[in-house]
Amino acid sequence: MSAPAATATYLTGWGRTAPTAARLLRPGSYEQAVEAVRAAGADRARGGRGVIARGLGRAYGDAAQNAGGAVLDMTGLDRVHEIDAVNGVVTCDAGVSLHRLMEVLLPLGWFVPVTPGTRYVTVGGAIGADIHGKNHHVAGSFARHVRALELLTGDGETRLVTPEAEPELFRATAGGMGLTGVILAATVQLLPVETSLMSVDTERATDLDDLMARLSATDHRYRYSVAWIDLLARGAATGRAVLTRGDHAPLDALPARARATPLTFRPARLPAAPRFLPDGLLTPTTVGLFNELWYRKAPREQRGRLQKLSAFFHPLDAVPDWNRIYGRGGFVQYQFVVGHGQEETLRGIVTTLSRRGCPSFLAVLKQFGEGDPGWLSFPRPGWTLALDIPASMPGLGPLLDELDERVAAAGGRIYLAKDARLRPETLAPMYPRLPDFRALRERYDPGGVIASDLARRLGLQR
Repeated sequence: MSAPAATATYLTGWGRTAPTAARLLRPGSYEQAVEAVRAAGADRARGGRGVIARGLGRAYGDAAQNAGGAVLDMTGLDRVHEIDAVNGVVTCDAGVSLHRLMEVLLPLGWFVPVTPGTRYVTVGGAIGADIHGKNHHVAGSFARHVRALELLTGDGETRLVTPEAEPELFRATAGGMGLTGVILAATVQLLPVETSLMSVDTERATDLDDLMARLSATDHRYRYSVAWIDLLARGAATGRAVLTRGDHAPLDALPARARATPLTFRPARLPAAPRFLPDGLLTPTTVGLFNELWYRKAPREQRGRLQKLSAFFHPLDAVPDWNRIYGRGGFVQYQFVVGHGQEETLRGIVTTLSRRGCPSFLAVLKQFGEGDPGWLSFPRPGWTLALDIPASMPGLGPLLDELDERVAAAGGRIYLAKDARLRPETLAPMYPRLPDFRALRERYDPGGVIASDLARRLGLQR
C-alpha cells in the first residue's frame, strides 16, 4: 500500500504563532502510516526534514509542526477497537479524541482517567504530551493509566510497548512530544462513574497565601481541584482567586427526575469566535474589568452544586475556535511547576506578572502530586501555574526569559506541550533525563526520521 497523498499547507499550534509550511498527510490505516514513515526515512537520507505526528492541533506551540518536512494527521485513525465494560479498559486508535471516548464510554459508566482543559485532544496526543488534569494530585498524568501502546518508530518498525516489557521506550514516549515515533493505538484503564454530573464546591480566596493555604489543607478531600487567579490584582489582593473543587456526583445526589438518564452527555455549544478579530482587544484595562466581574460573581462559598462534566472540565470547548479572540498575532501559553518549598518563587512570579500588568484572563493554579514516569513528563510534586498571554504584549519575550531563569533556579520546569519559545540552554536543568532521551532516540531512530520544529528549536534531535 502506498503512502497517503500529501498536501502542502501552513501549520501552527493552538496559540497561532510561528506558522511553518509542511507536507500534510492523512493516513487511513496503519499500513499507510508505516509507508509514510518509511518514505520520510528515504527522504531524510537525501537531506529531507523527516516526519512528526499531529492530532487535533491543541499543543500550543510548535510540537506538531515540521517546517519543510512531513506531518502525519492522525485523526483518520479513529476507531475504538475494544471496550471491556466490566473492568473498564478501552483499546483504540491514537487518533480517537477524548471527546469521542466520553461519548462512547459514559453511557457504560466509565470516564477517561485524566482530562486536560479541552476534550479535543487525541489519545496519541494525550500520551505524547503526558497530559495532566485537575486530578493530578490523586491520579497522576495520562500515561500512568496506559497499559500498552503500539509505536511506529523512525526505523519503520511497529512495536508493542508496555511499562513492563519496554520500560525505557515507554518512559521516553510518555511526555516525549511524539519524538520517539508515531503512536498508532493504545490501551487505557478507565475511571468508573455513576453519573455525568459533578458535585462542585466553590470558594473565594482573598490573596495568594490564602489560596495556597486552602489548597494545602483540603485538596486531599477532592478528586479534582483548580483555582482561577486574577493576575491583575495588586497590593493586598495580589493572587486573589476562585477555587473550584469537586468529584463525580453519585446517583443518589441527583434529583429524582434526572436519575432515569444519569449518564447523559450533551455538551453545550455556543457560536464560534469571529474568524477575524482585531489585535489589541485584550489589554490590562479590558482584562482587568473581566477579572473583576469574574471574581465578584463567584460565590464566597458554595457546596455541592451539580454541574455538567463539560462545564466543569472544558468550559472553553463550548466556544469553537476560541483561540481567535487574541487576534492575528495569537497568544503564548506559559506553564511552569516549582516544588513544594518553593512558594516564594511562585509568589515572586505572580507579583511580577501583576506589576507588569500581564493581561491574562485564563490563569490557573493547581497542586501536582507524585511525579510521573516519563523522562520528559512535565508534572512533579508542587505548584503549577498556567496562563495565556497575548503575543503582542510589549516586552513579553524578555519577561518570559526572566521567569524561565527563576523557574530553573528553583528546580522547576516548563511544560513542553505549551511551549513556543523556551531557549535550549534553559531546558537541560529542567529535564535531567534529557541525555537518556537523546540516547534512546538514537537507538530507535538512528536516521533522525522523527523530527519537529520543537525538537530542532530545543536541540532534542541531531
